[in-house]
Amino acid sequence: MSQTENPAATDGPRQRSVRVVMVGLMVAMLLAMLDNMIIGTAMPTIVGELGGLNHLSWVVTAYTLATATSTPIWGKLGDMYGRKNIFMTSIVMFLAGSALSGASQSMDQLITFRAVQGLGAGGLIVGVMAIIGELIPPRERGKYQGLTAGVMAIAMIGGPLVGGSITDNWGWRWSFYINLPIGVVALAMITIVLHLPKKRTESRIDYLGAVLLTVAITSLVLLTTWGGTQYAWGSGMIIGLLVLGLASLAGFLYAETRAAEPILPLRIFRSGNFTLISLIGFLVGFTMFGSMTFLPLFQQTVQGASATNSGLLLLPMLLAMMAVSMVAGRVTTSTGKYKIFPIIGGALIIVGLYLLSTMGVHTSRLTSGVFMAVLGAGMGFIMQITMLIAQNSVDMKDIGVGSSSATLFRTIGGSFGVSLFGALFTHKVQHGMESGAGGKGAAATQGGAQLDPATIAKFPPDIKDAYFHAVASGTHVVFLWGALVSIVGFIAAWFLVETPLRGATSKSAPAAEEAPVLADAH
Repeated sequence: MSQTENPAATDGPRQRSVRVVMVGLMVAMLLAMLDNMIIGTAMPTIVGELGGLNHLSWVVTAYTLATATSTPIWGKLGDMYGRKNIFMTSIVMFLAGSALSGASQSMDQLITFRAVQGLGAGGLIVGVMAIIGELIPPRERGKYQGLTAGVMAIAMIGGPLVGGSITDNWGWRWSFYINLPIGVVALAMITIVLHLPKKRTESRIDYLGAVLLTVAITSLVLLTTWGGTQYAWGSGMIIGLLVLGLASLAGFLYAETRAAEPILPLRIFRSGNFTLISLIGFLVGFTMFGSMTFLPLFQQTVQGASATNSGLLLLPMLLAMMAVSMVAGRVTTSTGKYKIFPIIGGALIIVGLYLLSTMGVHTSRLTSGVFMAVLGAGMGFIMQITMLIAQNSVDMKDIGVGSSSATLFRTIGGSFGVSLFGALFTHKVQHGMESGAGGKGAAATQGGAQLDPATIAKFPPDIKDAYFHAVASGTHVVFLWGALVSIVGFIAAWFLVETPLRGATSKSAPAAEEAPVLADAH
């Protein structure tokens, strides 16, 4: 009798321990999520003050590129030396980058300091995901979905509102400074409530693999950023970047087969589900970052919204995303079924992006809100499920690299998406201004003129009208290409195999894995 009561007797303390740790992790997750949401609505004003429409994508690209290249390194460091100290180091680096970004005096400085911020974000994001992966088996993770969903709601709904309000009332610099008090709270809570076993290893970090991966990602992102804009697609620079990117990628794959502790162990790709979900995650990042970057720009220029109101106008997409994500999590927990969600989500993302591509200068805010809600629902079906499937597809010993790899592909997708979308958008706007307003229109956007809302208001009516049409044309191209790319993810989702989630039938194995962490945490 006592043996059957022991699990129940310890369940209460164990549950409380997990909840306490989760609260600390959620504050840290809020730090990264708020930054992305806040900066999105502040971007038009930032570009307006520091100058350069052609620099718009690079403020985001520098961040996502640094995040992408650092993510696997942070994940491996956590696996080898213990997650807590590595996780806290990433928070400190993120805060340093935030403070420096807020103090930037030029676009070049802002881009550089956003890269520092992105380096910290790489460890912050993968740290949260890997720690959650250790604490909670995939099947039981839905019990704590409310915490994750609540943080996402605060960040995605509150972030644009806070970002818009800060930009309108305090200035865009406080969009970065706001990270500092939240970061201090996160550091304090993690120090107090999270106590993970320390690890020691004699193995060395795969520095060669890290360097080759960094070169490969950087080369390919620069290729998508500069191709067709600053350099012709057939130019020596673009061809050189392509060759360098492919060569370093090939070298990276070879190095990973020889390294004792590879940054990205190729064995995890033996799982078909992991490979497919990595592709789907890449495409979700590709489309999500693109929409978050260019929707506020469309709203603040074509629809005449302030920074605050553009945040409010994103609510249909964010609320739909949150509601659907919570429902999908609950259904997955109760049934163990999850394959249907990437399929439905993929279809809705295609439809949502296509609808957004039809927006023009006369599209009402109500209509664009409905279109955004469709896209948000699609993302809600996929966002939580991708990490769940990725972690369930690898062994527990690989939970760190599995989490970092899934995060890496989503981040790379975001970097490629913003770079490619930015190049397409800038080219389309400049072409539209030249054809719609002649030499005066071309001069208005030459070199990335300061096209913030205040500057646009001073334009003559003909140039202003041409600019509105040019921006609408640019967003049309961005979302249409996003819809076409998303078809690949929809097809990939059909090939997922619905393998049982760990923890589905017995708590004994997961409990044994959790116990050391939860006992220390408690």
